[in-house]
Amino acid sequence: MERASTVWVVDTDLDRDATLHAVSSAVLAVTRHLSVHEVFQVIVRAAAQLLDARYAALGIPDDQGSFAEFVVEGISDEEWEAIGPLPRQHGMLAVMLADGKVHRHSDIRREPGFEGWPQAHPILKDFLGVPIRSGDDVLGIIFLSNKRAPGGFTERDEELLTLFGAHAAIALTNARLYERHQELTVVQERNRLARELHDAVAQKLFSLRLTAQAAAALADRDPVRTRRELVQVERLAAEALEELRAVIFELRPADLAGDGLADSLRKHLEVLARVHGTEVTFETSDVPPLGEDCETALFRIAQEGLYNALRHAHATVIRVRLRGAADRVVLEIEDDGAGFDPVARETGRDGLGLVSMRERAVAAGGSLTIASDPGTGTVVRVEVPRG
Repeated sequence: MERASTVWVVDTDLDRDATLHAVSSAVLAVTRHLSVHEVFQVIVRAAAQLLDARYAALGIPDDQGSFAEFVVEGISDEEWEAIGPLPRQHGMLAVMLADGKVHRHSDIRREPGFEGWPQAHPILKDFLGVPIRSGDDVLGIIFLSNKRAPGGFTERDEELLTLFGAHAAIALTNARLYERHQELTVVQERNRLARELHDAVAQKLFSLRLTAQAAAALADRDPVRTRRELVQVERLAAEALEELRAVIFELRPADLAGDGLADSLRKHLEVLARVHGTEVTFETSDVPPLGEDCETALFRIAQEGLYNALRHAHATVIRVRLRGAADRVVLEIEDDGAGFDPVARETGRDGLGLVSMRERAVAAGGSLTIASDPGTGTVVRVEVPRG
């Protein structure tokens, strides 16, 4: 990261406030784009430089008595390796996690909670630590030690480090929300595939079984009709096989990173057209590369829209358009199917798919509109910001 070489020079309180504002804006910006570990590194480095501390660290505890994240500043890789494994939740670290209070000490070695360090650990003296909070919950701690300027840490330093702790809480909360979103996405995909298996493959296999039973019952007394039933068995088995292949194809994640959104959609549409015997067309133009999350959202929305057109609307013609505009990318799925009332469907028991599509569009920073009426077909339109 280029930020590793950044140095802030602070001469006055006014300079420091201006620099802190700049760092604050930068941290909030990178929170959306970097991993939580990288954001923590930015926070710890900025806190150490702005508050003129020799050492800084940030720790997020785990459930095993250690730390899920522990980021340090002021210690080289060689020194860190010599210190040994991650610290446990003991000593002053445990005290801070337990009481959730600010700790500002002129010499941490004199505090009752101090329990010493590993042999290779640097000697810490003046100390300032604040909790990383989300509401009443203590998520972790951030602390500084060995202020370079004489006099130790001040009340103003305490206020500024508390602000850095708030930034760390935002980064961690965002990361956990994203993780939860990913888990929900997996559940939604499983539910969608379960619907496809039930609506397509399971029903086809049920018909296949009934037809085979009929052929068996007719075998002795009506050979001609038996042959017709067996031809039907062969047809249903072939259709079931194609349906199953299509579902397996969807289980395999699209290679959006390698193929890009347009090519991934084209491959998906080719499979659907072959399996369902539906006329499916695809038009695309001027589509810029989008972020991974955005491309995934558009692809999943397309899958859900196509599923609805084929399974519920029984469309015979589907037209998919993906194009770039001046400031946005637009995806449209148009079909000639049965149509429906979007408001009634989305607020009813069967509206989970539509709600999921809308939530994906909003999560990608865009919007989704559905134009449909019973008997008139449907147009699904998604717009997301370009780049």
